[in-house]
Amino acid sequence: MTDTICALATAPGGALGIIRISGHQSLEILSRVFSRDLTESLPNTIHHGHIIEYDAASQHPTPIDDVLVSIFRTPHSYTGEDSAEISCHGSTYILNKVLELLVKHGCRMAGPGEFTQRAYMNGKLDLSQAEAVADLIASTNEATHRMAISQLRGHFSSRLAQLREQLLRLTSLLELELDFSDHEDLQFADRTELMQLAQDIEAEVSRLAASFQTGNALKNGIPVAIVGAPNVGKSTLLNALVGEERAIVSDQQGTTRDAIEDTITLAGIQFRFIDTAGIRHTSDQIEQMGIERSMAAARKARIILMMTEPGVPYPDIPTDDHQTVIRIENKTEHFQAKTGLGLDALRQQLINAAPTYSATDIIITNARHYEALVRARKVLLRIIDGIGTSLSGDLLAEDLRQVLEILAEITGGQILPQETLNTIFSHFCVGK
Repeated sequence: MTDTICALATAPGGALGIIRISGHQSLEILSRVFSRDLTESLPNTIHHGHIIEYDAASQHPTPIDDVLVSIFRTPHSYTGEDSAEISCHGSTYILNKVLELLVKHGCRMAGPGEFTQRAYMNGKLDLSQAEAVADLIASTNEATHRMAISQLRGHFSSRLAQLREQLLRLTSLLELELDFSDHEDLQFADRTELMQLAQDIEAEVSRLAASFQTGNALKNGIPVAIVGAPNVGKSTLLNALVGEERAIVSDQQGTTRDAIEDTITLAGIQFRFIDTAGIRHTSDQIEQMGIERSMAAARKARIILMMTEPGVPYPDIPTDDHQTVIRIENKTEHFQAKTGLGLDALRQQLINAAPTYSATDIIITNARHYEALVRARKVLLRIIDGIGTSLSGDLLAEDLRQVLEILAEITGGQILPQETLNTIFSHFCVGK
């Protein structure tokens, strides 16, 4: 945190490239490689000039590139530190040369996610918002973008803060009772109110945890398994949906031996299609393994496209309540995967079957958050049981404190080990 760091913040190969600098020596170091002194520059200003390199012998300045430099002052910057962004031409040579000069004059190359980690450490973002930055960068469709923006704006953090405030009030009342433990009949925390509040909080935590199933599906692509007997058109349907020859199409039965995956985006939602081996009785050991994988893919799918054709029964596959089954009779006057007949109606059915949420809904997409919510719910259920059995106030207060600590882990309000932080930010790109 005491070093001044630099990194390329844009993907290589573009017309322009942006190099970021952050740290208390940002402007001093930048001034050593810029055509004029920037140490007294006003915040939120842009300066035109040249990145220069001085000849070691003559000290004559050699221009490297014509650039724009944006200046940000602490605390009003992304990282909360003095920082700058250099807009250069996108030449690989130029970008590497500028980074080389910055390092030569005192910068250190940033590690993955180090700019965002500094923003978290300096109180510009809480931990869940910092993680949303990575999700926003990785978003590939409207649904994942909307969920990342919601978390980055602090909607999830605000809801957790409300829950923690309610828990803190009750914890304080229970702990106040402990200060007057010599008065056995004195209760500051009404047990009926405590039970109701604990149940309300448990229901909200349970709802948030349950939303992970939707969030995970939307983030990684809603899994759609195409299942049916051999030669009913499963591979043809996959190719038609994704718009390319991803699966081998043949009249010979048992051609598909393994699951083939591809994705498409419909109405801003990503669907992940799995073409599976045809389901039939067979003595071929390899084909049987493919069929077993088909069954496994069907069990994990959120949507099942169950295909058949005239004269062929639908496959007998067990389904769960959380799965949507769409039955398709191929090679009829209403549906022909080979010609595209009926595909538009099928696409609309897929969109209708996708999990829905409103702009105000909080959807969990992060496995770390989900795991913490599951742990918090387990303790809340123990609290509810304890209130029902007249558990002593000191034990209830201890459990309430544990829930507070678990919820604080999500936003970083609870002090986390450096190893945990390093793990979280290691998945970020270097320039972020």
